[in-house]
Amino acid sequence: MAADGAKGKRLFINHVDSYEGRNLAKYLANCVVGASLEDAEEEEDDARSVDSMTVAKKKEGCYEVIGTLKNKDAKKPDFIKEIISYETKEQLYEHLVECDVIVYDITEDPDQIDEATWAVSELHSDLEKIDKQIMFILVSTVMTWGRSKPLDPDDPEIPFTEDDYRRRKPHPNFKEHISAEKTVIKVGKTNKQKLVTYVVASGLTYGAGENIFHYLFKAAWHNAEELQCFGNGQNVVPTIHIRDLAAILQNVADSKPKVRYLVAVDDSQNMLEEIVKCVSLSLGTGKMKKITKEEALLSKNIEQADFDQLLVSLRMDAVYVKENMRVPWVAETGLPENIMTVIKEYKETRKLLPMRSCILGPPASGKSTVVEQLCKHYKLHHIKIKDVIKDALDALERSAARADQQGGEDEEEDDGKAQEDQELLDTIKESREQNNGRIEDSYLIKFFRDKLHSMPCQNQGFILDGFPKTFEQAKELFAAEDDDEAEEENKANYDKLTMPEVVVCVDAPDDFLRVRVMNLPESVVAGTHNTEDGLSRRLADYRALNGEDETCLNYFDELEIHPEKIDVTKDTSPMMKDTVEKIKKLMGEPRNYGLTPEELAKIRREAEETKLKKESEEKLEKERKEAEETAERKRRQEEWATRLEDVKREEYELLETQSIPLRNYLMKHVMPTLTQGLIDCCKSRPEDAIDYLAEYLFQHNPQVD
Repeated sequence: MAADGAKGKRLFINHVDSYEGRNLAKYLANCVVGASLEDAEEEEDDARSVDSMTVAKKKEGCYEVIGTLKNKDAKKPDFIKEIISYETKEQLYEHLVECDVIVYDITEDPDQIDEATWAVSELHSDLEKIDKQIMFILVSTVMTWGRSKPLDPDDPEIPFTEDDYRRRKPHPNFKEHISAEKTVIKVGKTNKQKLVTYVVASGLTYGAGENIFHYLFKAAWHNAEELQCFGNGQNVVPTIHIRDLAAILQNVADSKPKVRYLVAVDDSQNMLEEIVKCVSLSLGTGKMKKITKEEALLSKNIEQADFDQLLVSLRMDAVYVKENMRVPWVAETGLPENIMTVIKEYKETRKLLPMRSCILGPPASGKSTVVEQLCKHYKLHHIKIKDVIKDALDALERSAARADQQGGEDEEEDDGKAQEDQELLDTIKESREQNNGRIEDSYLIKFFRDKLHSMPCQNQGFILDGFPKTFEQAKELFAAEDDDEAEEENKANYDKLTMPEVVVCVDAPDDFLRVRVMNLPESVVAGTHNTEDGLSRRLADYRALNGEDETCLNYFDELEIHPEKIDVTKDTSPMMKDTVEKIKKLMGEPRNYGLTPEELAKIRREAEETKLKKESEEKLEKERKEAEETAERKRRQEEWATRLEDVKREEYELLETQSIPLRNYLMKHVMPTLTQGLIDCCKSRPEDAIDYLAEYLFQHNPQVD
């Protein structure tokens, strides 16, 4: 028992990096063994400790959770004691047999069906060697009931319970699941002292970061015009919150119930249409579109298994769970009844919290240039005064136009709102005529409040561009809607849903701003307020409103949201990139889904194009250098050849010059006698020509008397 400081048990869960495995493991890792047998109040406190899906300080006597990873490269979760790495099933079995409780979830990965069946069969065949009781829990799906016939053909709304599990008929695509269920139940009957088995047929899970319903939440968060409902939407979908499923598993592990087959669903019995409509109203535009099954199958956001589950129609009642287990329900009444809690979980788990910022500054300081780049980087909504007014008036005109139209009985409420909007529109027009076309602050504040509370701004976030301008405007714009509630909480009286987290003032002297505008092209200035007179008037108005007393920046300072002032005169970068980077550091990392597949493809395409362009430029540069080197080498070779010819010619001329005295000497003193001697030698043809020639030269030497 938990009260006696029970010893922790070793519990195995497969694929602790998947949606179900991760959330089940996180919950059970914070559960004290036997805690579900204690008072319900204590159990509810334990549930709240993991309500935000964050790991609290480890309590004594908790389940020691070990598990496997679907993605072998995934990081070990902090709440997991050990990750099992194995090459063969035999290595995995060595770890399984050491566990007290084994939980196999087969709802997400079909490959786990064979592994779960193998694991329980191995345990059963090895019972003689097992010296303790091992509990095996198979988490299956209600899809094994998908084609079950109604209990009473005359009353098809009678729900199925655990007692009817022998009559269940599976959906055609879930026959392997029911086969695994039967195997688990069968082997658990042999020796319950050593191997006790359970099957938990889970409804479609929701909560935390969402799984099967994620396509709905993601589309709604991205402000899709309409959420898709597959088929006619009249099918009853059995559901359960992922933590409620974990709590049921905790009860099974603690209490070892006699019933071996359990149904785990909430009490909702909602139709698919109700679920889709609820998500759309609470997170999106409120609109829904029914599409055919054939159209649904063409969607890239839904897999066949998920599609089958969303179209199932089953009324089920978890009778045993409700009557015999102490479950601290998170959403006993179902998804629609607890939608705001589920949406909060979804946003927190996936880190989709909105980013809210405000960029202020004098005219021509570059606010819009900076905000536009920030909105593109963070995927936020750019809130400009001109756009807010236009959108609000357009919406009023569209609504007022319905006042004159004949509507059906469902449109009576809309007709009343249309009449109110028409009256408001008339009042605003009259006010503008009396104020030279300007809209009074009361109406402007209303427009901005409505805009900031809209679903797109509440989902992704926004950046206010140059508004509010005064202390009073800021006070009214961000005022809390329920003053009493704010006073009770002893917190600052402002609206947490719209108050900016980061406030930046981009400032510069008037002379700098005038020069900046003067240097702008005429085409940019034309039709704006940035004429010489217009800019001077706007600068004077801005300085008058931002003196030393009650300024808009003072309002944020009083709330401990200290504005950051940036001097744009020091920013010489194109498109004020330096200022943008400074503000990015203040705002932090984006809090969204990141880049879409299309954007990633575009980035890869641009990177490839840049790479090819760079390679082409490098190739051209290389060819240019090689051509220059070839030309230079040829020039040097020609120069060297020319110089060589000159050297040869000079050497020849030098030799010629030096040989003239020698030739003269030979011609005078040697050649006449030698020539005549050679002639005589040729005529005589002596046997020893050399000796003859030597004798001839000796006899006819002119120097000898």
